[in-house]
Amino acid sequence: MILRRMTRGRSTSGADMPTPVRRNFIGGEWVSPRIGFAAPRAPTSHVTPVEHTADMLDLILPLECGGCGAPSTRWCPACASALTVRADEPHLIAPRTDPGVPVFALGRYAGARRRAIVAAKEQGRSDLLAPLAAALRAGLDRLLAWGVVDAPLTVVPAPTRRLAARRRGGDPVTAMAVAACAGRPGVQTVPALRLRPWVRDSVGLSGTARQRNIAGRVRVVTGVTGEVLLVDDIVTTGATAAESVRVLHGAGANVAGVLVVAHA
Repeated sequence: MILRRMTRGRSTSGADMPTPVRRNFIGGEWVSPRIGFAAPRAPTSHVTPVEHTADMLDLILPLECGGCGAPSTRWCPACASALTVRADEPHLIAPRTDPGVPVFALGRYAGARRRAIVAAKEQGRSDLLAPLAAALRAGLDRLLAWGVVDAPLTVVPAPTRRLAARRRGGDPVTAMAVAACAGRPGVQTVPALRLRPWVRDSVGLSGTARQRNIAGRVRVVTGVTGEVLLVDDIVTTGATAAESVRVLHGAGANVAGVLVVAHA
């Protein structure tokens, strides 16, 4: 069905006059014949920024599961099941560099979990932050239920190199932490840590090299007090976690533990 919508225009005399604008009305939405698809609706109050970004990606990218590559879906049921937090998770791990506090991981850095983290960080798949944040949220709820941490609680994302954050269009770890804590009474997210310049990308570095690379290069930019939980997407040797815990303790925070989505 083709209808005409009226917009306001100006006549030569300066008076307002209606101007017809041709639009197709198909399937309950106004469609522009020129561009051929409905203009995206403005996000309402119940649509989160992560969900809105995912909806926009549907318009410009072919749908493909971020965990296995299955077509026509961003995140398939099988991969969602792989990221489900089990009854005994998160589990306690022992990284090579001991941060001096308990470190909890939701699973191994493998399979759908690994591919989702890599795609979210390195391939522009910001839509995958939603399932990763949901897993982090479930892990946080479990730690609260177990009494490992208590509210009031400050969740501090592990620091990210500025260059990497700019290249990725933001900091995925902070985005996940904010989404995971949203609506939790007495739980807040504070990006309190920052890396000093000249920190190298740690990929490919040995455990000793990672420690040298990060030593003295994490600083507190926002003061936090009370109980703190450090969160990250992945822990490998534990060097970043250990240095982050050290500087937070030095600034007067009580770091109760570390929670990560995956461990190597």
